Amino acid sequence: MIPIQMVDLQRQYRKIKPEMDAAIQAVIDSAAFVKGAQVEQFARHLESYTGARHVIPVANGTEALQIALMALGLKHGDEVITPTFTFIATAEVVALLGLTPVVVDVDWGTMNMSVDAVRKAITPKTRAIVPVHLFGQCADIEPLLDLAREHNLYIVEDTAQAIGARYTFSDGHTAQAGTMGDIGCTSFFPSKNLGCYGDGGALFTDDDELAQKIRIIANHGMTIRYHHDLIGVNSRLDTIQAAVLDTKLPHLNEYIAARQRAADYYDRAFAGCDRILVPERSQHSTHVFHQYTLRIVGADRDALREALTKAGVPAMIYYPIPLHLQKAYQDPRYKQGDFPVAERLAACVLSLPMHTELDDEQLAFITKQVLNFVNK
Repeated sequence: MIPIQMVDLQRQYRKIKPEMDAAIQAVIDSAAFVKGAQVEQFARHLESYTGARHVIPVANGTEALQIALMALGLKHGDEVITPTFTFIATAEVVALLGLTPVVVDVDWGTMNMSVDAVRKAITPKTRAIVPVHLFGQCADIEPLLDLAREHNLYIVEDTAQAIGARYTFSDGHTAQAGTMGDIGCTSFFPSKNLGCYGDGGALFTDDDELAQKIRIIANHGMTIRYHHDLIGVNSRLDTIQAAVLDTKLPHLNEYIAARQRAADYYDRAFAGCDRILVPERSQHSTHVFHQYTLRIVGADRDALREALTKAGVPAMIYYPIPLHLQKAYQDPRYKQGDFPVAERLAACVLSLPMHTELDDEQLAFITKQVLNFVNK
């Protein structure tokens, strides 16, 4: 059996090696390592794939979030609502900009932002909501959009883990993750479903004025050379990473299908085991399975992870500490016990290997190791 990895990027690369090598070599031959033609080409192709009117590539997903909030013109002290069960970047950029992060609990099943919790958290100071499409499926965006319209709020989607997922609205129309709010943000970190060979990110918007402002902010606030009309940052996707992403983009649906097949295998293997809760699939969204995250409810999660590691099966805990319990984000408004769902998830989640190259032999071994432990 091929050694099991959490994400197997080497085998994925070998399948597309000739086209990938040619794409990278073309950049080297051109020596246009910054703002080369491939960056704009990739942006146009990603617009076509997602349906977004504008795709603006940037250096990474965290900066995409920061630039989005800067473009919305939020002011010091404005409140931004984000889930407490997520990666730190969502709260990090809010705090860095002098805004006030307001965290809310999540749903036990989908592990995404609770709409009811958001509704209760809105105050006169609230200016934006940042739903995170966690682990590969969309948060329930339609009622969040309704809340945003009702209270005149912005929606900034964090779709770093869910590119390619589709949300179905009550009227039957569908849209891709990242294209439904005012701005969508994504990451192209290597382990993402669409990942480059370094850092990268992008913003999506259908608003022409916002798109122009985002482009200016990402380029030092510069409109024409050495004329700086806005306070900006230096955030750009380099040409080699754009070439890598443009080579991978035509394979993205194939990659999603491979992840979904692996998830289906896991689901079948764990069906009927009451100590394991498999990922709940939203009735509103497809799931592209950036992670396959179990909830271990009748066994010792940490001991299971240790046993898997000894057996050669990597497993990860995303995320062991909710935002409101992080030392850097301690806030007198929040204490342990305030967000019981997130805290319970942090104590029981376990993500199994999930990538495009998992084969049946590996999946059989992984599931056997999990079941042997929880059923002993």
